[in-house]
Amino acid sequence: MYLHHPDVSELDLATVLHAFSDGQRLRIVRRLADEGELALACGSFGLDVTKSTLTHHFRVLREAGVISQQLVGTAKLNTLRRDDLDARFPGLLDAVLAAEQAAPLPAQPTVKKASLLAGATPAGKATLVPAQPAPQKASLLADATPPEKATLS
Repeated sequence: MYLHHPDVSELDLATVLHAFSDGQRLRIVRRLADEGELALACGSFGLDVTKSTLTHHFRVLREAGVISQQLVGTAKLNTLRRDDLDARFPGLLDAVLAAEQAAPLPAQPTVKKASLLAGATPAGKATLVPAQPAPQKASLLADATPPEKATLS
C-alpha cells in the first residue's frame, strides 16, 4: 500500500497550519517531538477517539507533510518530519510547540460507552441527551377501542 508524503518543496503553509489547528493532532505532534527520532505506532498515543477519527488525524498530518508514516506489517510507524518542516518554514514547528506548551491544551474529553447510547455526532463525539419522563400509560382497553364501540347493546 502506497502512502503519499509531499516533497519538501510541496509543503504549503496553510495546509501545515490546518494540520496544527486540531488539539488531537497537536497532541500527536507534541508526542512525536518529545520522542525525537523514535517511530511510534498509531495506537500508542493513547488518544480517546475512535479508530476512524485517529486514522483521519494521521492522514491530515501525513498529507500536510508534518509526519512521515512507514508501513511495518499491519502497523503504521510515525515520525515527525522536523528537518523538512524547519527547511521549508524555519522556526514554525518550534513556535507552535512553544505556544502549545505555554498554554497547554485542556484535558481530553473522555467518551464513556453509556454516552454512546445517547447518540454520536458525525465527528465521533458522543452527545448526551437529557432524560425525558416516561409518558403516562392509560388503560389498554381505552387506547385500543374506539369510544363508539366501547358499550355493549
